[in-house]
Amino acid sequence: MIVTCKANLRDRIQIILLGCLLLICLVLGSSISWAQESGADGLGDVLYPQLGNGGYDVQHYTIDLRFTPEENFIAGATDIAAIAQQDLASFNLDLFGLEVAAVAVNDVPAAFERIDFELVITPSAPLAEGDPFSVRVEYSGTPEPINDPAAPILLGWQAYPDGYFAAVSQPSGAMNWFPSNNHPLDKSSFTFRITAPPPNTVAANGILSDIIENDDGSRTFVWEAKDPMAAYLTIVAVGDLVETRDDSGAVPIRSYFPSRVDPAVIPTIPGYDLMQDMMTWLSGLFGDYPFETYGTVLVPEFPAALETQTLSIFGLPSFTEDVMMHELAHQWFGNSVTVAQWKDIWLHEGFATYLMALWAGERSGDSAYDSAIASYHADSSDVLIVPGDAKISQLFDWTLYARGALVLHALRQEVGDEDFFAILRSFHETYAYSAVTTSDFIALAETISGQDLDALFEAWLYSDEVPDLPS
Repeated sequence: MIVTCKANLRDRIQIILLGCLLLICLVLGSSISWAQESGADGLGDVLYPQLGNGGYDVQHYTIDLRFTPEENFIAGATDIAAIAQQDLASFNLDLFGLEVAAVAVNDVPAAFERIDFELVITPSAPLAEGDPFSVRVEYSGTPEPINDPAAPILLGWQAYPDGYFAAVSQPSGAMNWFPSNNHPLDKSSFTFRITAPPPNTVAANGILSDIIENDDGSRTFVWEAKDPMAAYLTIVAVGDLVETRDDSGAVPIRSYFPSRVDPAVIPTIPGYDLMQDMMTWLSGLFGDYPFETYGTVLVPEFPAALETQTLSIFGLPSFTEDVMMHELAHQWFGNSVTVAQWKDIWLHEGFATYLMALWAGERSGDSAYDSAIASYHADSSDVLIVPGDAKISQLFDWTLYARGALVLHALRQEVGDEDFFAILRSFHETYAYSAVTTSDFIALAETISGQDLDALFEAWLYSDEVPDLPS
């Protein structure tokens, strides 16, 4: 009996220990589960709090779409390579409209739901901070243009007359044709594989690496954009296009025009034959052109121009010398160096507008520069816009562009030409391929000039009253 009692006691102790061990495991398991969080549904932009998504960093997009022009219908998939920046139980992509058929994370089907323009994805297994992972989203539909409160035009992939289609996305439109982390804070490389029937040609960012002839007669155009790019700077144009090339300079330039445009018109476009000269001049001021190639795509009915990376898009009325300079200048200031917050857009538009004036001076003398600056000053008095704290309705207002350019003119007058051009060159060299704030620029200007510039920037960036032009 004594032996039996000892055995029962031992069994009870083992049961208790096993129970404790199970409880510890449950607690630890719960702690691990609790440590997994959902990625934020935005990146904290003051003007666009839900654009972009937190918790991960995209490394590469592969956008593989088949396009049916008769219906303006796209179908295919976007594959995303990313790195988790925190432990993730779920994460978001930005996607407006379109029908999602399936989502996979690391090649395993994942749960998903749609909440407004958020695609909320829950992987079958949580993602750990620092882990690379892949996402595949299969989708289809007719892209619905986005009416953004900042933009005077509809955004995203849309149809133009005579079977011409193009995607113009600044600032929010990219999400109407591919799922993305749709904010300048997350840049990545891109591959575009766009399939369309003849006689369509597809133009896109980067380098055309392949044209695949398919059995059904369609062609797949493969474009590779290897340099970091924000989603809003993507461009795809589909139509019966004619290509022209200019390989006479250090950077190859290719341009696309719809075949319905009279070829005789192209050489008469003011400034069209000056793009290599512009490229050389800007490279001399700010360092080498930051990408592999450059070019333009003409969408005659497009009512504006946009600095889509490596391939700026122009409407026919905006295809002028000064606007060409503006969009090319953006490749340095706007595309390579990009705002971290949309409210700081003067760092894009003020710079590109100032360089229009500087180019006028280069081409026609100091009086042309002075005249441009005087016109900017007159225009700045029309509408109350504080460029250092732009409102969403002001992002693409000419007054912001003009007053932003005046900030740089005033800075040049204050610090002198040597320091001024050193500041701009260093600004690009320091922040190439990354995102910046106004504070970054001010700090750099003060470091290089050795001056306290608080009063100058307060007056020109943040004051309601436009200062008099410095003499």
